[in-house]
This record gives sequence, C-alpha cells and structure tokens, in this order.
Amino acid sequence: MSTAMSTARDTGTDTAAAAPTATIEIEAGPGEWVPVCEVAALEPGRGVGALLPDGTQAAVFLDRNGRAYAIGNRDPFTGARVLSRGLLGSTGNEGRPFVASPLLKQRFDLATGRCLDDPDPSKSVPVYATRLV
Repeated sequence: MSTAMSTARDTGTDTAAAAPTATIEIEAGPGEWVPVCEVAALEPGRGVGALLPDGTQAAVFLDRNGRAYAIGNRDPFTGARVLSRGLLGSTGNEGRPFVASPLLKQRFDLATGRCLDDPDPSKSVPVYATRLV
C-alpha cells in the first residue's frame, strides 16, 4: 500500500474558484501526482474511475459544493471495482460527504475512507490527496 494513501486525513480539494480547464490530480505515491481529468469533465454528485500507475484504481468525485475527493475504487464488501459508480450524499448533522456503493449500498466517508455502516477498519477504503493544477 502506498504511503500517499490515508484513512485519517481530509483530502478534499475545493474546485469552486478553479477554471473549468484546471486538471484534478491525485497523489498516487509520495510526491507522485497523477492527472485524472479536467474539472469540467466531472459532474457534481457523480464519479469517474482512474487507473493509477501501480495498476490500482481510484474513484474521483466532485461534490455539490465543488470539492474534489479520491478514494479507492474497490468495494471491500464485494471486491468489485465500482465505487466510482456510486451516488454521493452527506451525513445528517455533520454534513460529511460519502459515496454509497452501487451494489450493497454501504456508505464510505470521502474524507477518511471509513465505512459508515460497519465499524470494522478492514472495510475502509484508501483515500488519496487531490489538487488542482
């Protein structure tokens, strides 16, 4: 597992003031930034999949507030690489953004990777830092 991944830090990047041609990058390894797509290619509330140099996949999202997030694309409950196809939402009082898996509907916190429906840490997904260039 790359040290660029984390399950304990807020990694969202605010894209609200970014030019539509700005590129979202994710940190695939220490200091290794991988371009994913232009901000304009992301639809708020929807995700895209990205293939990383080591062969793993990331799911990249733009929430309705204009923040970009990246997590592992593999659903730890089924093993399917489908989280990029999940739907975004936010928790009630806290307003924490999450993606719901399109298969079994478990929710994953986009900032921490923690599964909101199962306290088992092995059911978390990796989190990647994002930036705009």
